[in-house]
Amino acid sequence: MAETRKLVAILAADIVGYSRLAGSDEDRTLARLRALRSDLIDPTIAVHNGRIVKRTGDGSIVEFRSVVDAVRCAIEVQNGMVERNAGLPLDRRIEFRVGIHLGDVVEESDGDLMGDGVNIAARLEGIAKPGAICLSEDAYRQVKARLGLAVNDLGPTELKNIAEPVRVYSLEVSVPAPTKPGSQAEPATPQPARLALPEKPSIAVLPFQNMSGDPEQEYFADGMVEDIITGLSRIKWLFVIARNSGFAYKGKTVNVKQVGRELGVRYVLEGSVRRYANRVRITGQLIEAETGTHLWAERYERPLDDIFAVQDEITLSVVGAIEPNLRQAEIDRTKRKRPDNLDAYDFVLRALPHAYAAMPEEAAKAIPLVERALALEPTYALAHGLAAWGHHVLFNRAGMHEEDRICAIRHAHQAITHGRGDAMALALGGFVVSMVEHDRVVAVEAFESALGVSPSSAFTYLLGCCALGFAGEAERPIDWGERGLRLSPYDRLAFMAWTGISLAHFQRERYAEAIDAARRAIQSSPGLSTLHVLFAAALAKSGRIEEARVAATHVLALQPNFSINGMCIALGIPQSIATSVSEALQMAGLPL
Repeated sequence: MAETRKLVAILAADIVGYSRLAGSDEDRTLARLRALRSDLIDPTIAVHNGRIVKRTGDGSIVEFRSVVDAVRCAIEVQNGMVERNAGLPLDRRIEFRVGIHLGDVVEESDGDLMGDGVNIAARLEGIAKPGAICLSEDAYRQVKARLGLAVNDLGPTELKNIAEPVRVYSLEVSVPAPTKPGSQAEPATPQPARLALPEKPSIAVLPFQNMSGDPEQEYFADGMVEDIITGLSRIKWLFVIARNSGFAYKGKTVNVKQVGRELGVRYVLEGSVRRYANRVRITGQLIEAETGTHLWAERYERPLDDIFAVQDEITLSVVGAIEPNLRQAEIDRTKRKRPDNLDAYDFVLRALPHAYAAMPEEAAKAIPLVERALALEPTYALAHGLAAWGHHVLFNRAGMHEEDRICAIRHAHQAITHGRGDAMALALGGFVVSMVEHDRVVAVEAFESALGVSPSSAFTYLLGCCALGFAGEAERPIDWGERGLRLSPYDRLAFMAWTGISLAHFQRERYAEAIDAARRAIQSSPGLSTLHVLFAAALAKSGRIEEARVAATHVLALQPNFSINGMCIALGIPQSIATSVSEALQMAGLPL
């Protein structure tokens, strides 16, 4: 049976006193549990990029790519339960207890997870109080600088059938953390709630509601938003929050004023899409976040063969509402050349969620979709970019097969050739050319062209930061990484910015800063071995050899066949960096 070992965040949850509730009124309890799963639990898990591994009656085991996602999901569910239990007698309340652990697991061929990582999460859940969340020390270390809630240190705790005591922290939902005057905390990622407004007009486009009654049409509503963001990003004087941060609010009840504070924007655009038969109805409204004032609202109903005209119309109306004196030339620049074939566009929209995951199993799902798009529209730049990205992911993380390398390079050049007006296509092409072909000159030209097309493209800054870091630059990655994170505070590709920033500091021998950036990269995406490599190298250079060796064990757990020379060759790391990295990794105990 095929199996894979990986490092993931595991969440275990169950209902307190479920047997008593079911014994009292089984039908009502089951109906309430089904409703909670469909209305609260499953959507919240999906929003935070979780995967339900299995359900055991009233319990669940859920896998997350980061502890941050797992904790945010748990907090949101627990807060939701407080609201749903309000006014109910104590003996009728459904209360969850949750355990979260970051650990090594084995994924079997059927997707089930095994190992101590799962066992520890389950035991943590067993000792949690009703409505609380228990974190292991490994999990707590990833999020302690981000929590604004009360945390109780329960100390080393004996857990059933776990050999060594585990230090446990209990998170009390809805109880604010006490302020400690003069206390010093570890540096943390700047919290979106404190972001200042940029000097120029700023906007966030929230996910449009899918009103079609068909979950299969969700991708269509998301595609509408993607195109509106792209159009707005072309306005040089407009600061546009990236798609991934806006989509952090998908499926949630939105308070526009709160969104404005968290994302640091002056305006918020929200709306809905209803697709039926051969027509589509779109509503949109533009709101000033600080006051809640509605500046503009409109409803559009068009045949599907006119969908791109509708998207342009909405974009132009929003721009006109923000700046009435906008020159017509600036309005014209928001228009984007799109493929002639709507079917090709549909295939690309369906591929996007798989591509954003940046994992081999998801890349394998995205590639056939973009290949179908290219069969219909051979010069579709974004489809080429996504194909390049998918083959890059497979090449680097699924065996380094030569055919994937060749396909990645070919599609990357096609994305650059045909994508002169498409920032995302140019950024994807530039990244793959840099990381796979190692042609840094062409890559930088592609990134700069992308920023010329869309100065607010967080996607370009994040990918460019990572590529420049591996190319040996020591200053520009820091600037680009910080810009990308400011434009998209919640981006699931944040690890790319922290990777480039860590490499830049490493080259300048600023090892404390390199360690901090590598740690943040791991928090964003703990399953990528390269991030643990950077962490180990920076720790070793700082003289923290024992910690470096621990980080090295994570590298080998995620990539058992890892070698230092193999990594340097595959990523095309310049000799000026490779020598220092190699020395550090050998000190950490990794094989040459």
